[in-house]
Order: sequence, then C-alpha cells, then structure tokens
Amino acid sequence: MSTRLPPLNALKSFEASARHLSFTKAANELFVTQAAVSHQIKALESFLGIKLFKRKNRALLLTEEGQSYFLDIKDIFIALQDATQKLLAQGEKGAITVSIQPSLAILWLVPKLSEFHKLYPDIDVRIKADDDEDDTLVDSVDIAFYYGRGPWPNVHAQKIFTEYLIPVCSPMLLTSEQPIINVDDLQHHTLLHDSSRKDWKRWYKSCALSSKKVEQGPIFSHSALVLQAAIHGQGVALVNNTLAKPELDAGRLVMPFEQVLVNKDAYYVVCRDEHLDTPRIAQFIEWVIQAAEQEQFNPEAG
Repeated sequence: MSTRLPPLNALKSFEASARHLSFTKAANELFVTQAAVSHQIKALESFLGIKLFKRKNRALLLTEEGQSYFLDIKDIFIALQDATQKLLAQGEKGAITVSIQPSLAILWLVPKLSEFHKLYPDIDVRIKADDDEDDTLVDSVDIAFYYGRGPWPNVHAQKIFTEYLIPVCSPMLLTSEQPIINVDDLQHHTLLHDSSRKDWKRWYKSCALSSKKVEQGPIFSHSALVLQAAIHGQGVALVNNTLAKPELDAGRLVMPFEQVLVNKDAYYVVCRDEHLDTPRIAQFIEWVIQAAEQEQFNPEAG
C-alpha cells in the first residue's frame, strides 16, 4: 500500500469545493481561477484513481466515495487551522496593544511603564495614541482607555479615575505684579482652556461666581499642551487632577485655590468581554487599577 500523500493544493481545492459544492466558490475562497481548481480536482482524482465529483442537472455533487473522503479530511483541515492559529497566538503571547488618549499616555501611563516591565518583563506593551474616544477597541487593540460615563456594549470597563478639575498655575504668578491671592484676582490673568471654554464656566458657576474672562483665552486640543502653557506662566489652567499631579509634585505648578470641580465623566480601562481571562490582558488591567488606586485624589486636601 502506498504511503504517498496527495499534493496539499489538490486537497485544499477538494475540501473547499466539497464544502461549497461549487468550483467557482472554492476558487474565490482560495484566490485562484475556476480552471485552476478544476485542474487540481482532476489531479487528485488521478492520484487516487477515484471519481470524487459528479454532475446532476448541472449541479455539482459528491460521489459516494467523494463524500466519505470529505468527511474524513475536513476535520484534519479544521485541526490544521486551529494548530496554526494556536502557534501564531503563542508567537504574540508576550505583546499587548493599548489605545489611549495622547495626554493620558504622555502624562500618566508612559512614565509608569517601567514599573510594569519590572513585574512582567516578557510582556511588550505597544502604545497607540488615539484622539478618537469612540470605537478605539478595534481588532488590533487589546486594551483601551475610555473617557465618559458608560456603560459600553460588549466590553468590560473598569473605572480607574474620577475626574476632578483643578485650577493650576506657575508659582511665579503668585508673586507677579498682579499676584493671585483669591478668585477675584483671575480677572488680571489669562484663562487657559482645554478643548473648550465650558469647564471654566462650570467652575465659576460652582463657586457661585461669574466672569467675562471665561469667554477669552487660548484653547488647546490636548491637556498636555494646556499644562505646558501653565508651567511657562502663560495663564491659569483648569485641568484633570491626575494629569497635573506630576507637575504639582515637582513644584512646577501650584493650586492657587482649593475650589475643585467634580466631573461626571471618568476614565475607564476597557477590554472585550471575551479577552478578560487572557493572562497578559488581565495582568495589565490589574496593574493599571492598582497604579490608579495609589493616586486617588482627595479634594478635601486641596
């Protein structure tokens, strides 16, 4: 008995043709011509010495022998596909792709990545900065950071930060020609805006105050930019407490007032439901949660 195996291309053409009962559909799936599929089927039939297909009323059908052969080999193809996918997954088992807002990446996540790498040296983190806060959890992304109120369908979302908006400025403004001592002193200084002017309007309203200054001042597209403007003494900014913390700790920024605006929106770390049990994804999410817990803001502390 011969132990020779049929050519793989011939088997692929047979499996696809038998599954679709169509040479045309098999050709489309395999990205070859119908003539090429027909040629491979004839070559396989010649190799086996058995007729595998027949036609009845122009319809393509399997012969009895062809049906039996198809049932035997289809599971082999499924097993081959599964083994290939498993091998490819193992090749990427040490990598995760994270989609995150640019400012949160620059000011919070990236400075901490060395801590994660010490704990999990075999996991490579790929950062994808994305301004779009919707639909960032695409197939190529394992974990995303969402900003909003949720809930979001078909994802596991873990809240990591309640957002507090705090006024900050360079220490030099506290001792300038027009020193900032109380809220009324803001009329002598530029208000710096992150994305829009609405946050300063809400902050003044929470203080039971109003000011025409909220309609003036530069607007920046990213929190990292408005923070840089504040550090360089260009005005007073109202920013996310978490993003401002490193600059406050370093003394490059100060809070001139204790009035804090609590935002209903928050930051969440998100993954697809079916990926929550993937070890590298679960490990990164758990690390993010722990890192965030260590920096919980106490508005009572000012």
